[in-house]
Amino acid sequence: MSGDLLPRILNGETRAAARLMRLVDDGAPRAREIMSALFPHTGNAYILGVTGNPGSGKSTLVNQLISRFRRQELTVGCVAVDPTSPFSGGAILGDRVRMQDHATDDGVFIRSVATRGHMGGLSRSTPAMVQVMDAMGFDMVIIETVGVGQDEVEIVQFADTSLVVLIPGLGDDIQADKAGLLEIADIFVLNKADRPGIKRLNREIRAMLNLHRIADGEDEPYRPVICQTSAIADEGVDELIESIDAHRSSLASGDPAVRQRKRHSHLVRAIARTELESLFSLHTTSEKFQDLIDQVTSGTLDPYGAADELTRWLIQ
Repeated sequence: MSGDLLPRILNGETRAAARLMRLVDDGAPRAREIMSALFPHTGNAYILGVTGNPGSGKSTLVNQLISRFRRQELTVGCVAVDPTSPFSGGAILGDRVRMQDHATDDGVFIRSVATRGHMGGLSRSTPAMVQVMDAMGFDMVIIETVGVGQDEVEIVQFADTSLVVLIPGLGDDIQADKAGLLEIADIFVLNKADRPGIKRLNREIRAMLNLHRIADGEDEPYRPVICQTSAIADEGVDELIESIDAHRSSLASGDPAVRQRKRHSHLVRAIARTELESLFSLHTTSEKFQDLIDQVTSGTLDPYGAADELTRWLIQ
């Protein structure tokens, strides 16, 4: 049934793409063959990552960005990583509820995916879904992370431009630096700019950027910029688009092969890690694993020795 998915996906059929994405998310073995065949058709989409704190208005902002890109006659794919439902194990579709403006637009394809316990703000299948949208021919692919805060730095490995969305009034705003967000941001988006505390947040981010610039030297090819928006009021979004375009232009002056190599390096590691996790999960129900646990419980083997034995067994 999945044999005809490849040509249909390359032809831009969303139903075929959704079918493959489901196979990937479920870990179906036949999805690997199709993904391998799709890979030569990837590398053309521009990937925009959007991350930040829960409640910062990321989904509303993404909705506005999609509208702007469509006005530029660009096609847009969006992978919205949602929290996992504790009941069904699927995605809680909060993002797609906020993006209903584009539900009937053939130039927009929005896919929600559950984290299923994966850290980093992304889902384990996010890279594959981005590749599918890339192969379909979308000009822009937006990744919106789940919004878990300090575990969202993985997005920088997949995005050409990373937006970090912050809002005032969250207490210790400088926690952004501790979360590693300063290291991954190409553009800081201070959303809900009509709220009290926006000037303070702006000052703190600028101060931290200055400290990083002094530490890293003055020869940076690109320095993160700060944009203020009110996504719900549709204010400041045009200026944000200009900043995205400016960052994209700065990337054009570099070596695209170097950037692609870094992305592929992370992609291979992510795929291998997922395979190892699946293999590990499969073997934790085996008699061998239960025997190791019995030995640890009885005191004849320590947990480190048991882990070493399990690792050796898995890689045989």
